[in-house]
Amino acid sequence: MAERKHAGKSAPQPVTGFTAEERAAMRERVRELKTRAEKEDGEQAVRAAIEKMATSDRVMAERVHAIVKANAPALSPRTWYGMPAYTRDGEVICFFRNAGKFKTRYATLGFSDEAKLDEGHMWPTDFALTGLTATEEARIASLLKKALS
Repeated sequence: MAERKHAGKSAPQPVTGFTAEERAAMRERVRELKTRAEKEDGEQAVRAAIEKMATSDRVMAERVHAIVKANAPALSPRTWYGMPAYTRDGEVICFFRNAGKFKTRYATLGFSDEAKLDEGHMWPTDFALTGLTATEEARIASLLKKALS
C-alpha cells in the first residue's frame, strides 16, 4: 500500500508574535500576582513604577496619580502589567500606560470595562496623552467621576 502524505500541512511553528516589551509586561504581571498574595503595598508599587519612567512620562504619571487620588479616593492604587492602575473591589477601573512601555509616541490613560463611561452604543475607553494642562486635568477628573458613578 502506498504511503499517504498530508498535503498542505506543515509542522506546528513556535509562537513568536510577542515583542520584548510585551514579554516583559507579561513577566511583570506574573510578579504582581505573586506579590499581591503577599499583600503588596499598592501605593509603593505605583510610585516605584512611576520612578522607572522617562522624565516626560514620569511627570504625566505623577500628575495622573495625584488627580486620581484627589478625585477618586475610593480607588486603590496597584500595578497592572507594570503600569500604574487604580482599582475598586479588586477590579481595575483605570490605568496609565507610559509611552516608553511599548515605544509608542504618546502615553495613554485607559479605562476598563468596569468603568461606567457608557454613552449609547459606542464610547472611548483610551485617551492619548502628550501633555497635561488644566483642561486635560479637568477632563480626567470628570472621566473618573463618571467611571465611578
